[in-house]
Amino acid sequence: MHNWLLPEYIEDILPPEALATEQARRKLLDLFRLHGYLLVFPPLLEYTESLLTGTGHDMELRTFKVVDQLSGRLMGLRADITPQVARIDAHLLNRSGVTRLCYAGSVLHTLPAGLTGTREPLQIGAELYGHGGLESDVEIQQLMLKALRLAGIDKVHLDLGHVAVFRSLMRGAEVTGEQESELFRALQSKDLPALRELVAPLPDQARKAIMLLPELYGGAEVLEAARRHLPDHPEIVKALAELASVAAQLDGMLQSQCFDLGELRGYHYHSGMVFAAYAPGWANALAFGGRYDEVGKAFGRARPATGFSMDLREVRAGLSTPGLAPGILAPHVPPDSEDPQTQALRLKVDGLREAGEVVVVDLPGHEEHRSELNCDRVLQWRNGAWEVVRI
Repeated sequence: MHNWLLPEYIEDILPPEALATEQARRKLLDLFRLHGYLLVFPPLLEYTESLLTGTGHDMELRTFKVVDQLSGRLMGLRADITPQVARIDAHLLNRSGVTRLCYAGSVLHTLPAGLTGTREPLQIGAELYGHGGLESDVEIQQLMLKALRLAGIDKVHLDLGHVAVFRSLMRGAEVTGEQESELFRALQSKDLPALRELVAPLPDQARKAIMLLPELYGGAEVLEAARRHLPDHPEIVKALAELASVAAQLDGMLQSQCFDLGELRGYHYHSGMVFAAYAPGWANALAFGGRYDEVGKAFGRARPATGFSMDLREVRAGLSTPGLAPGILAPHVPPDSEDPQTQALRLKVDGLREAGEVVVVDLPGHEEHRSELNCDRVLQWRNGAWEVVRI
């Protein structure tokens, strides 16, 4: 095996894809800034006690761990930036009102999300802290849809769910923690035979309600069916009303949307409404998020929170990549040359670059490889001045 081969599901991003990804990152961060979201840079690794606080068992399995040679303590390479941003809000900024934060950076997963996934996503997202109402849920989801459109994705389908529905059913059925975990796994994997077996000992109302959850997927009729057939627990009634309200406010920004009351993405992490955005041509969700009020409590400071994130590499994978813009070839001149022609060349090159042109210096000894420089014009001295001439 060649020693330069990368590990499985780890890859380089080459030009021009690297440029397209970086340009998308800049545009999205500018979009967040214009909406009042402040940029933060959490560290790539930190002690696992902090990194995994409030994230549940799933995140621990996805996290690479190393031993700190300075302290001997266990450290983790972040698998998700969102908990780190929650820590910054809770302990560093320590604000009392609404705080809006955004971020962009690589994360590392022990296993890929799918056969075509990467173990090193480029995560970018926005988080809103300090407001527990629907207004912040709507703001975050609208910002996510604007971000996808800015990244080049116009036709978006949105799935909306609410973890309070399942949690309320669990409390009503008075199941144990182990039973809840087994029911959660069966529901997430859509394993109906296993689900049927697990609910058999439960009270009749709870059994019927839980078995109905996988079927509650679709349009507005899903909410109506849920109102008719699910128990009228206050938490469920409120969750259904919130889903209907948010869906109505987002309707004009989407190609389509549906409700999935059996969706429990990040169940051990989220506390309210959850959502995921899909688009034709992509097998996986392009962006997802939800409310996660419990994470702030885990950091010792209860703060309502909602946010979303996306993997820029996943987004870019389904988009065409434009070629690199051709540049202008400039002759090389010795750095100590001070004749008027050389000075005029330096001024010309600086002016072209300030105007946004790519100017590549033709280093000596590589004349036969000029075609690799991607230049379609050249600077030539004509009539006492440097002119850009088409090659």
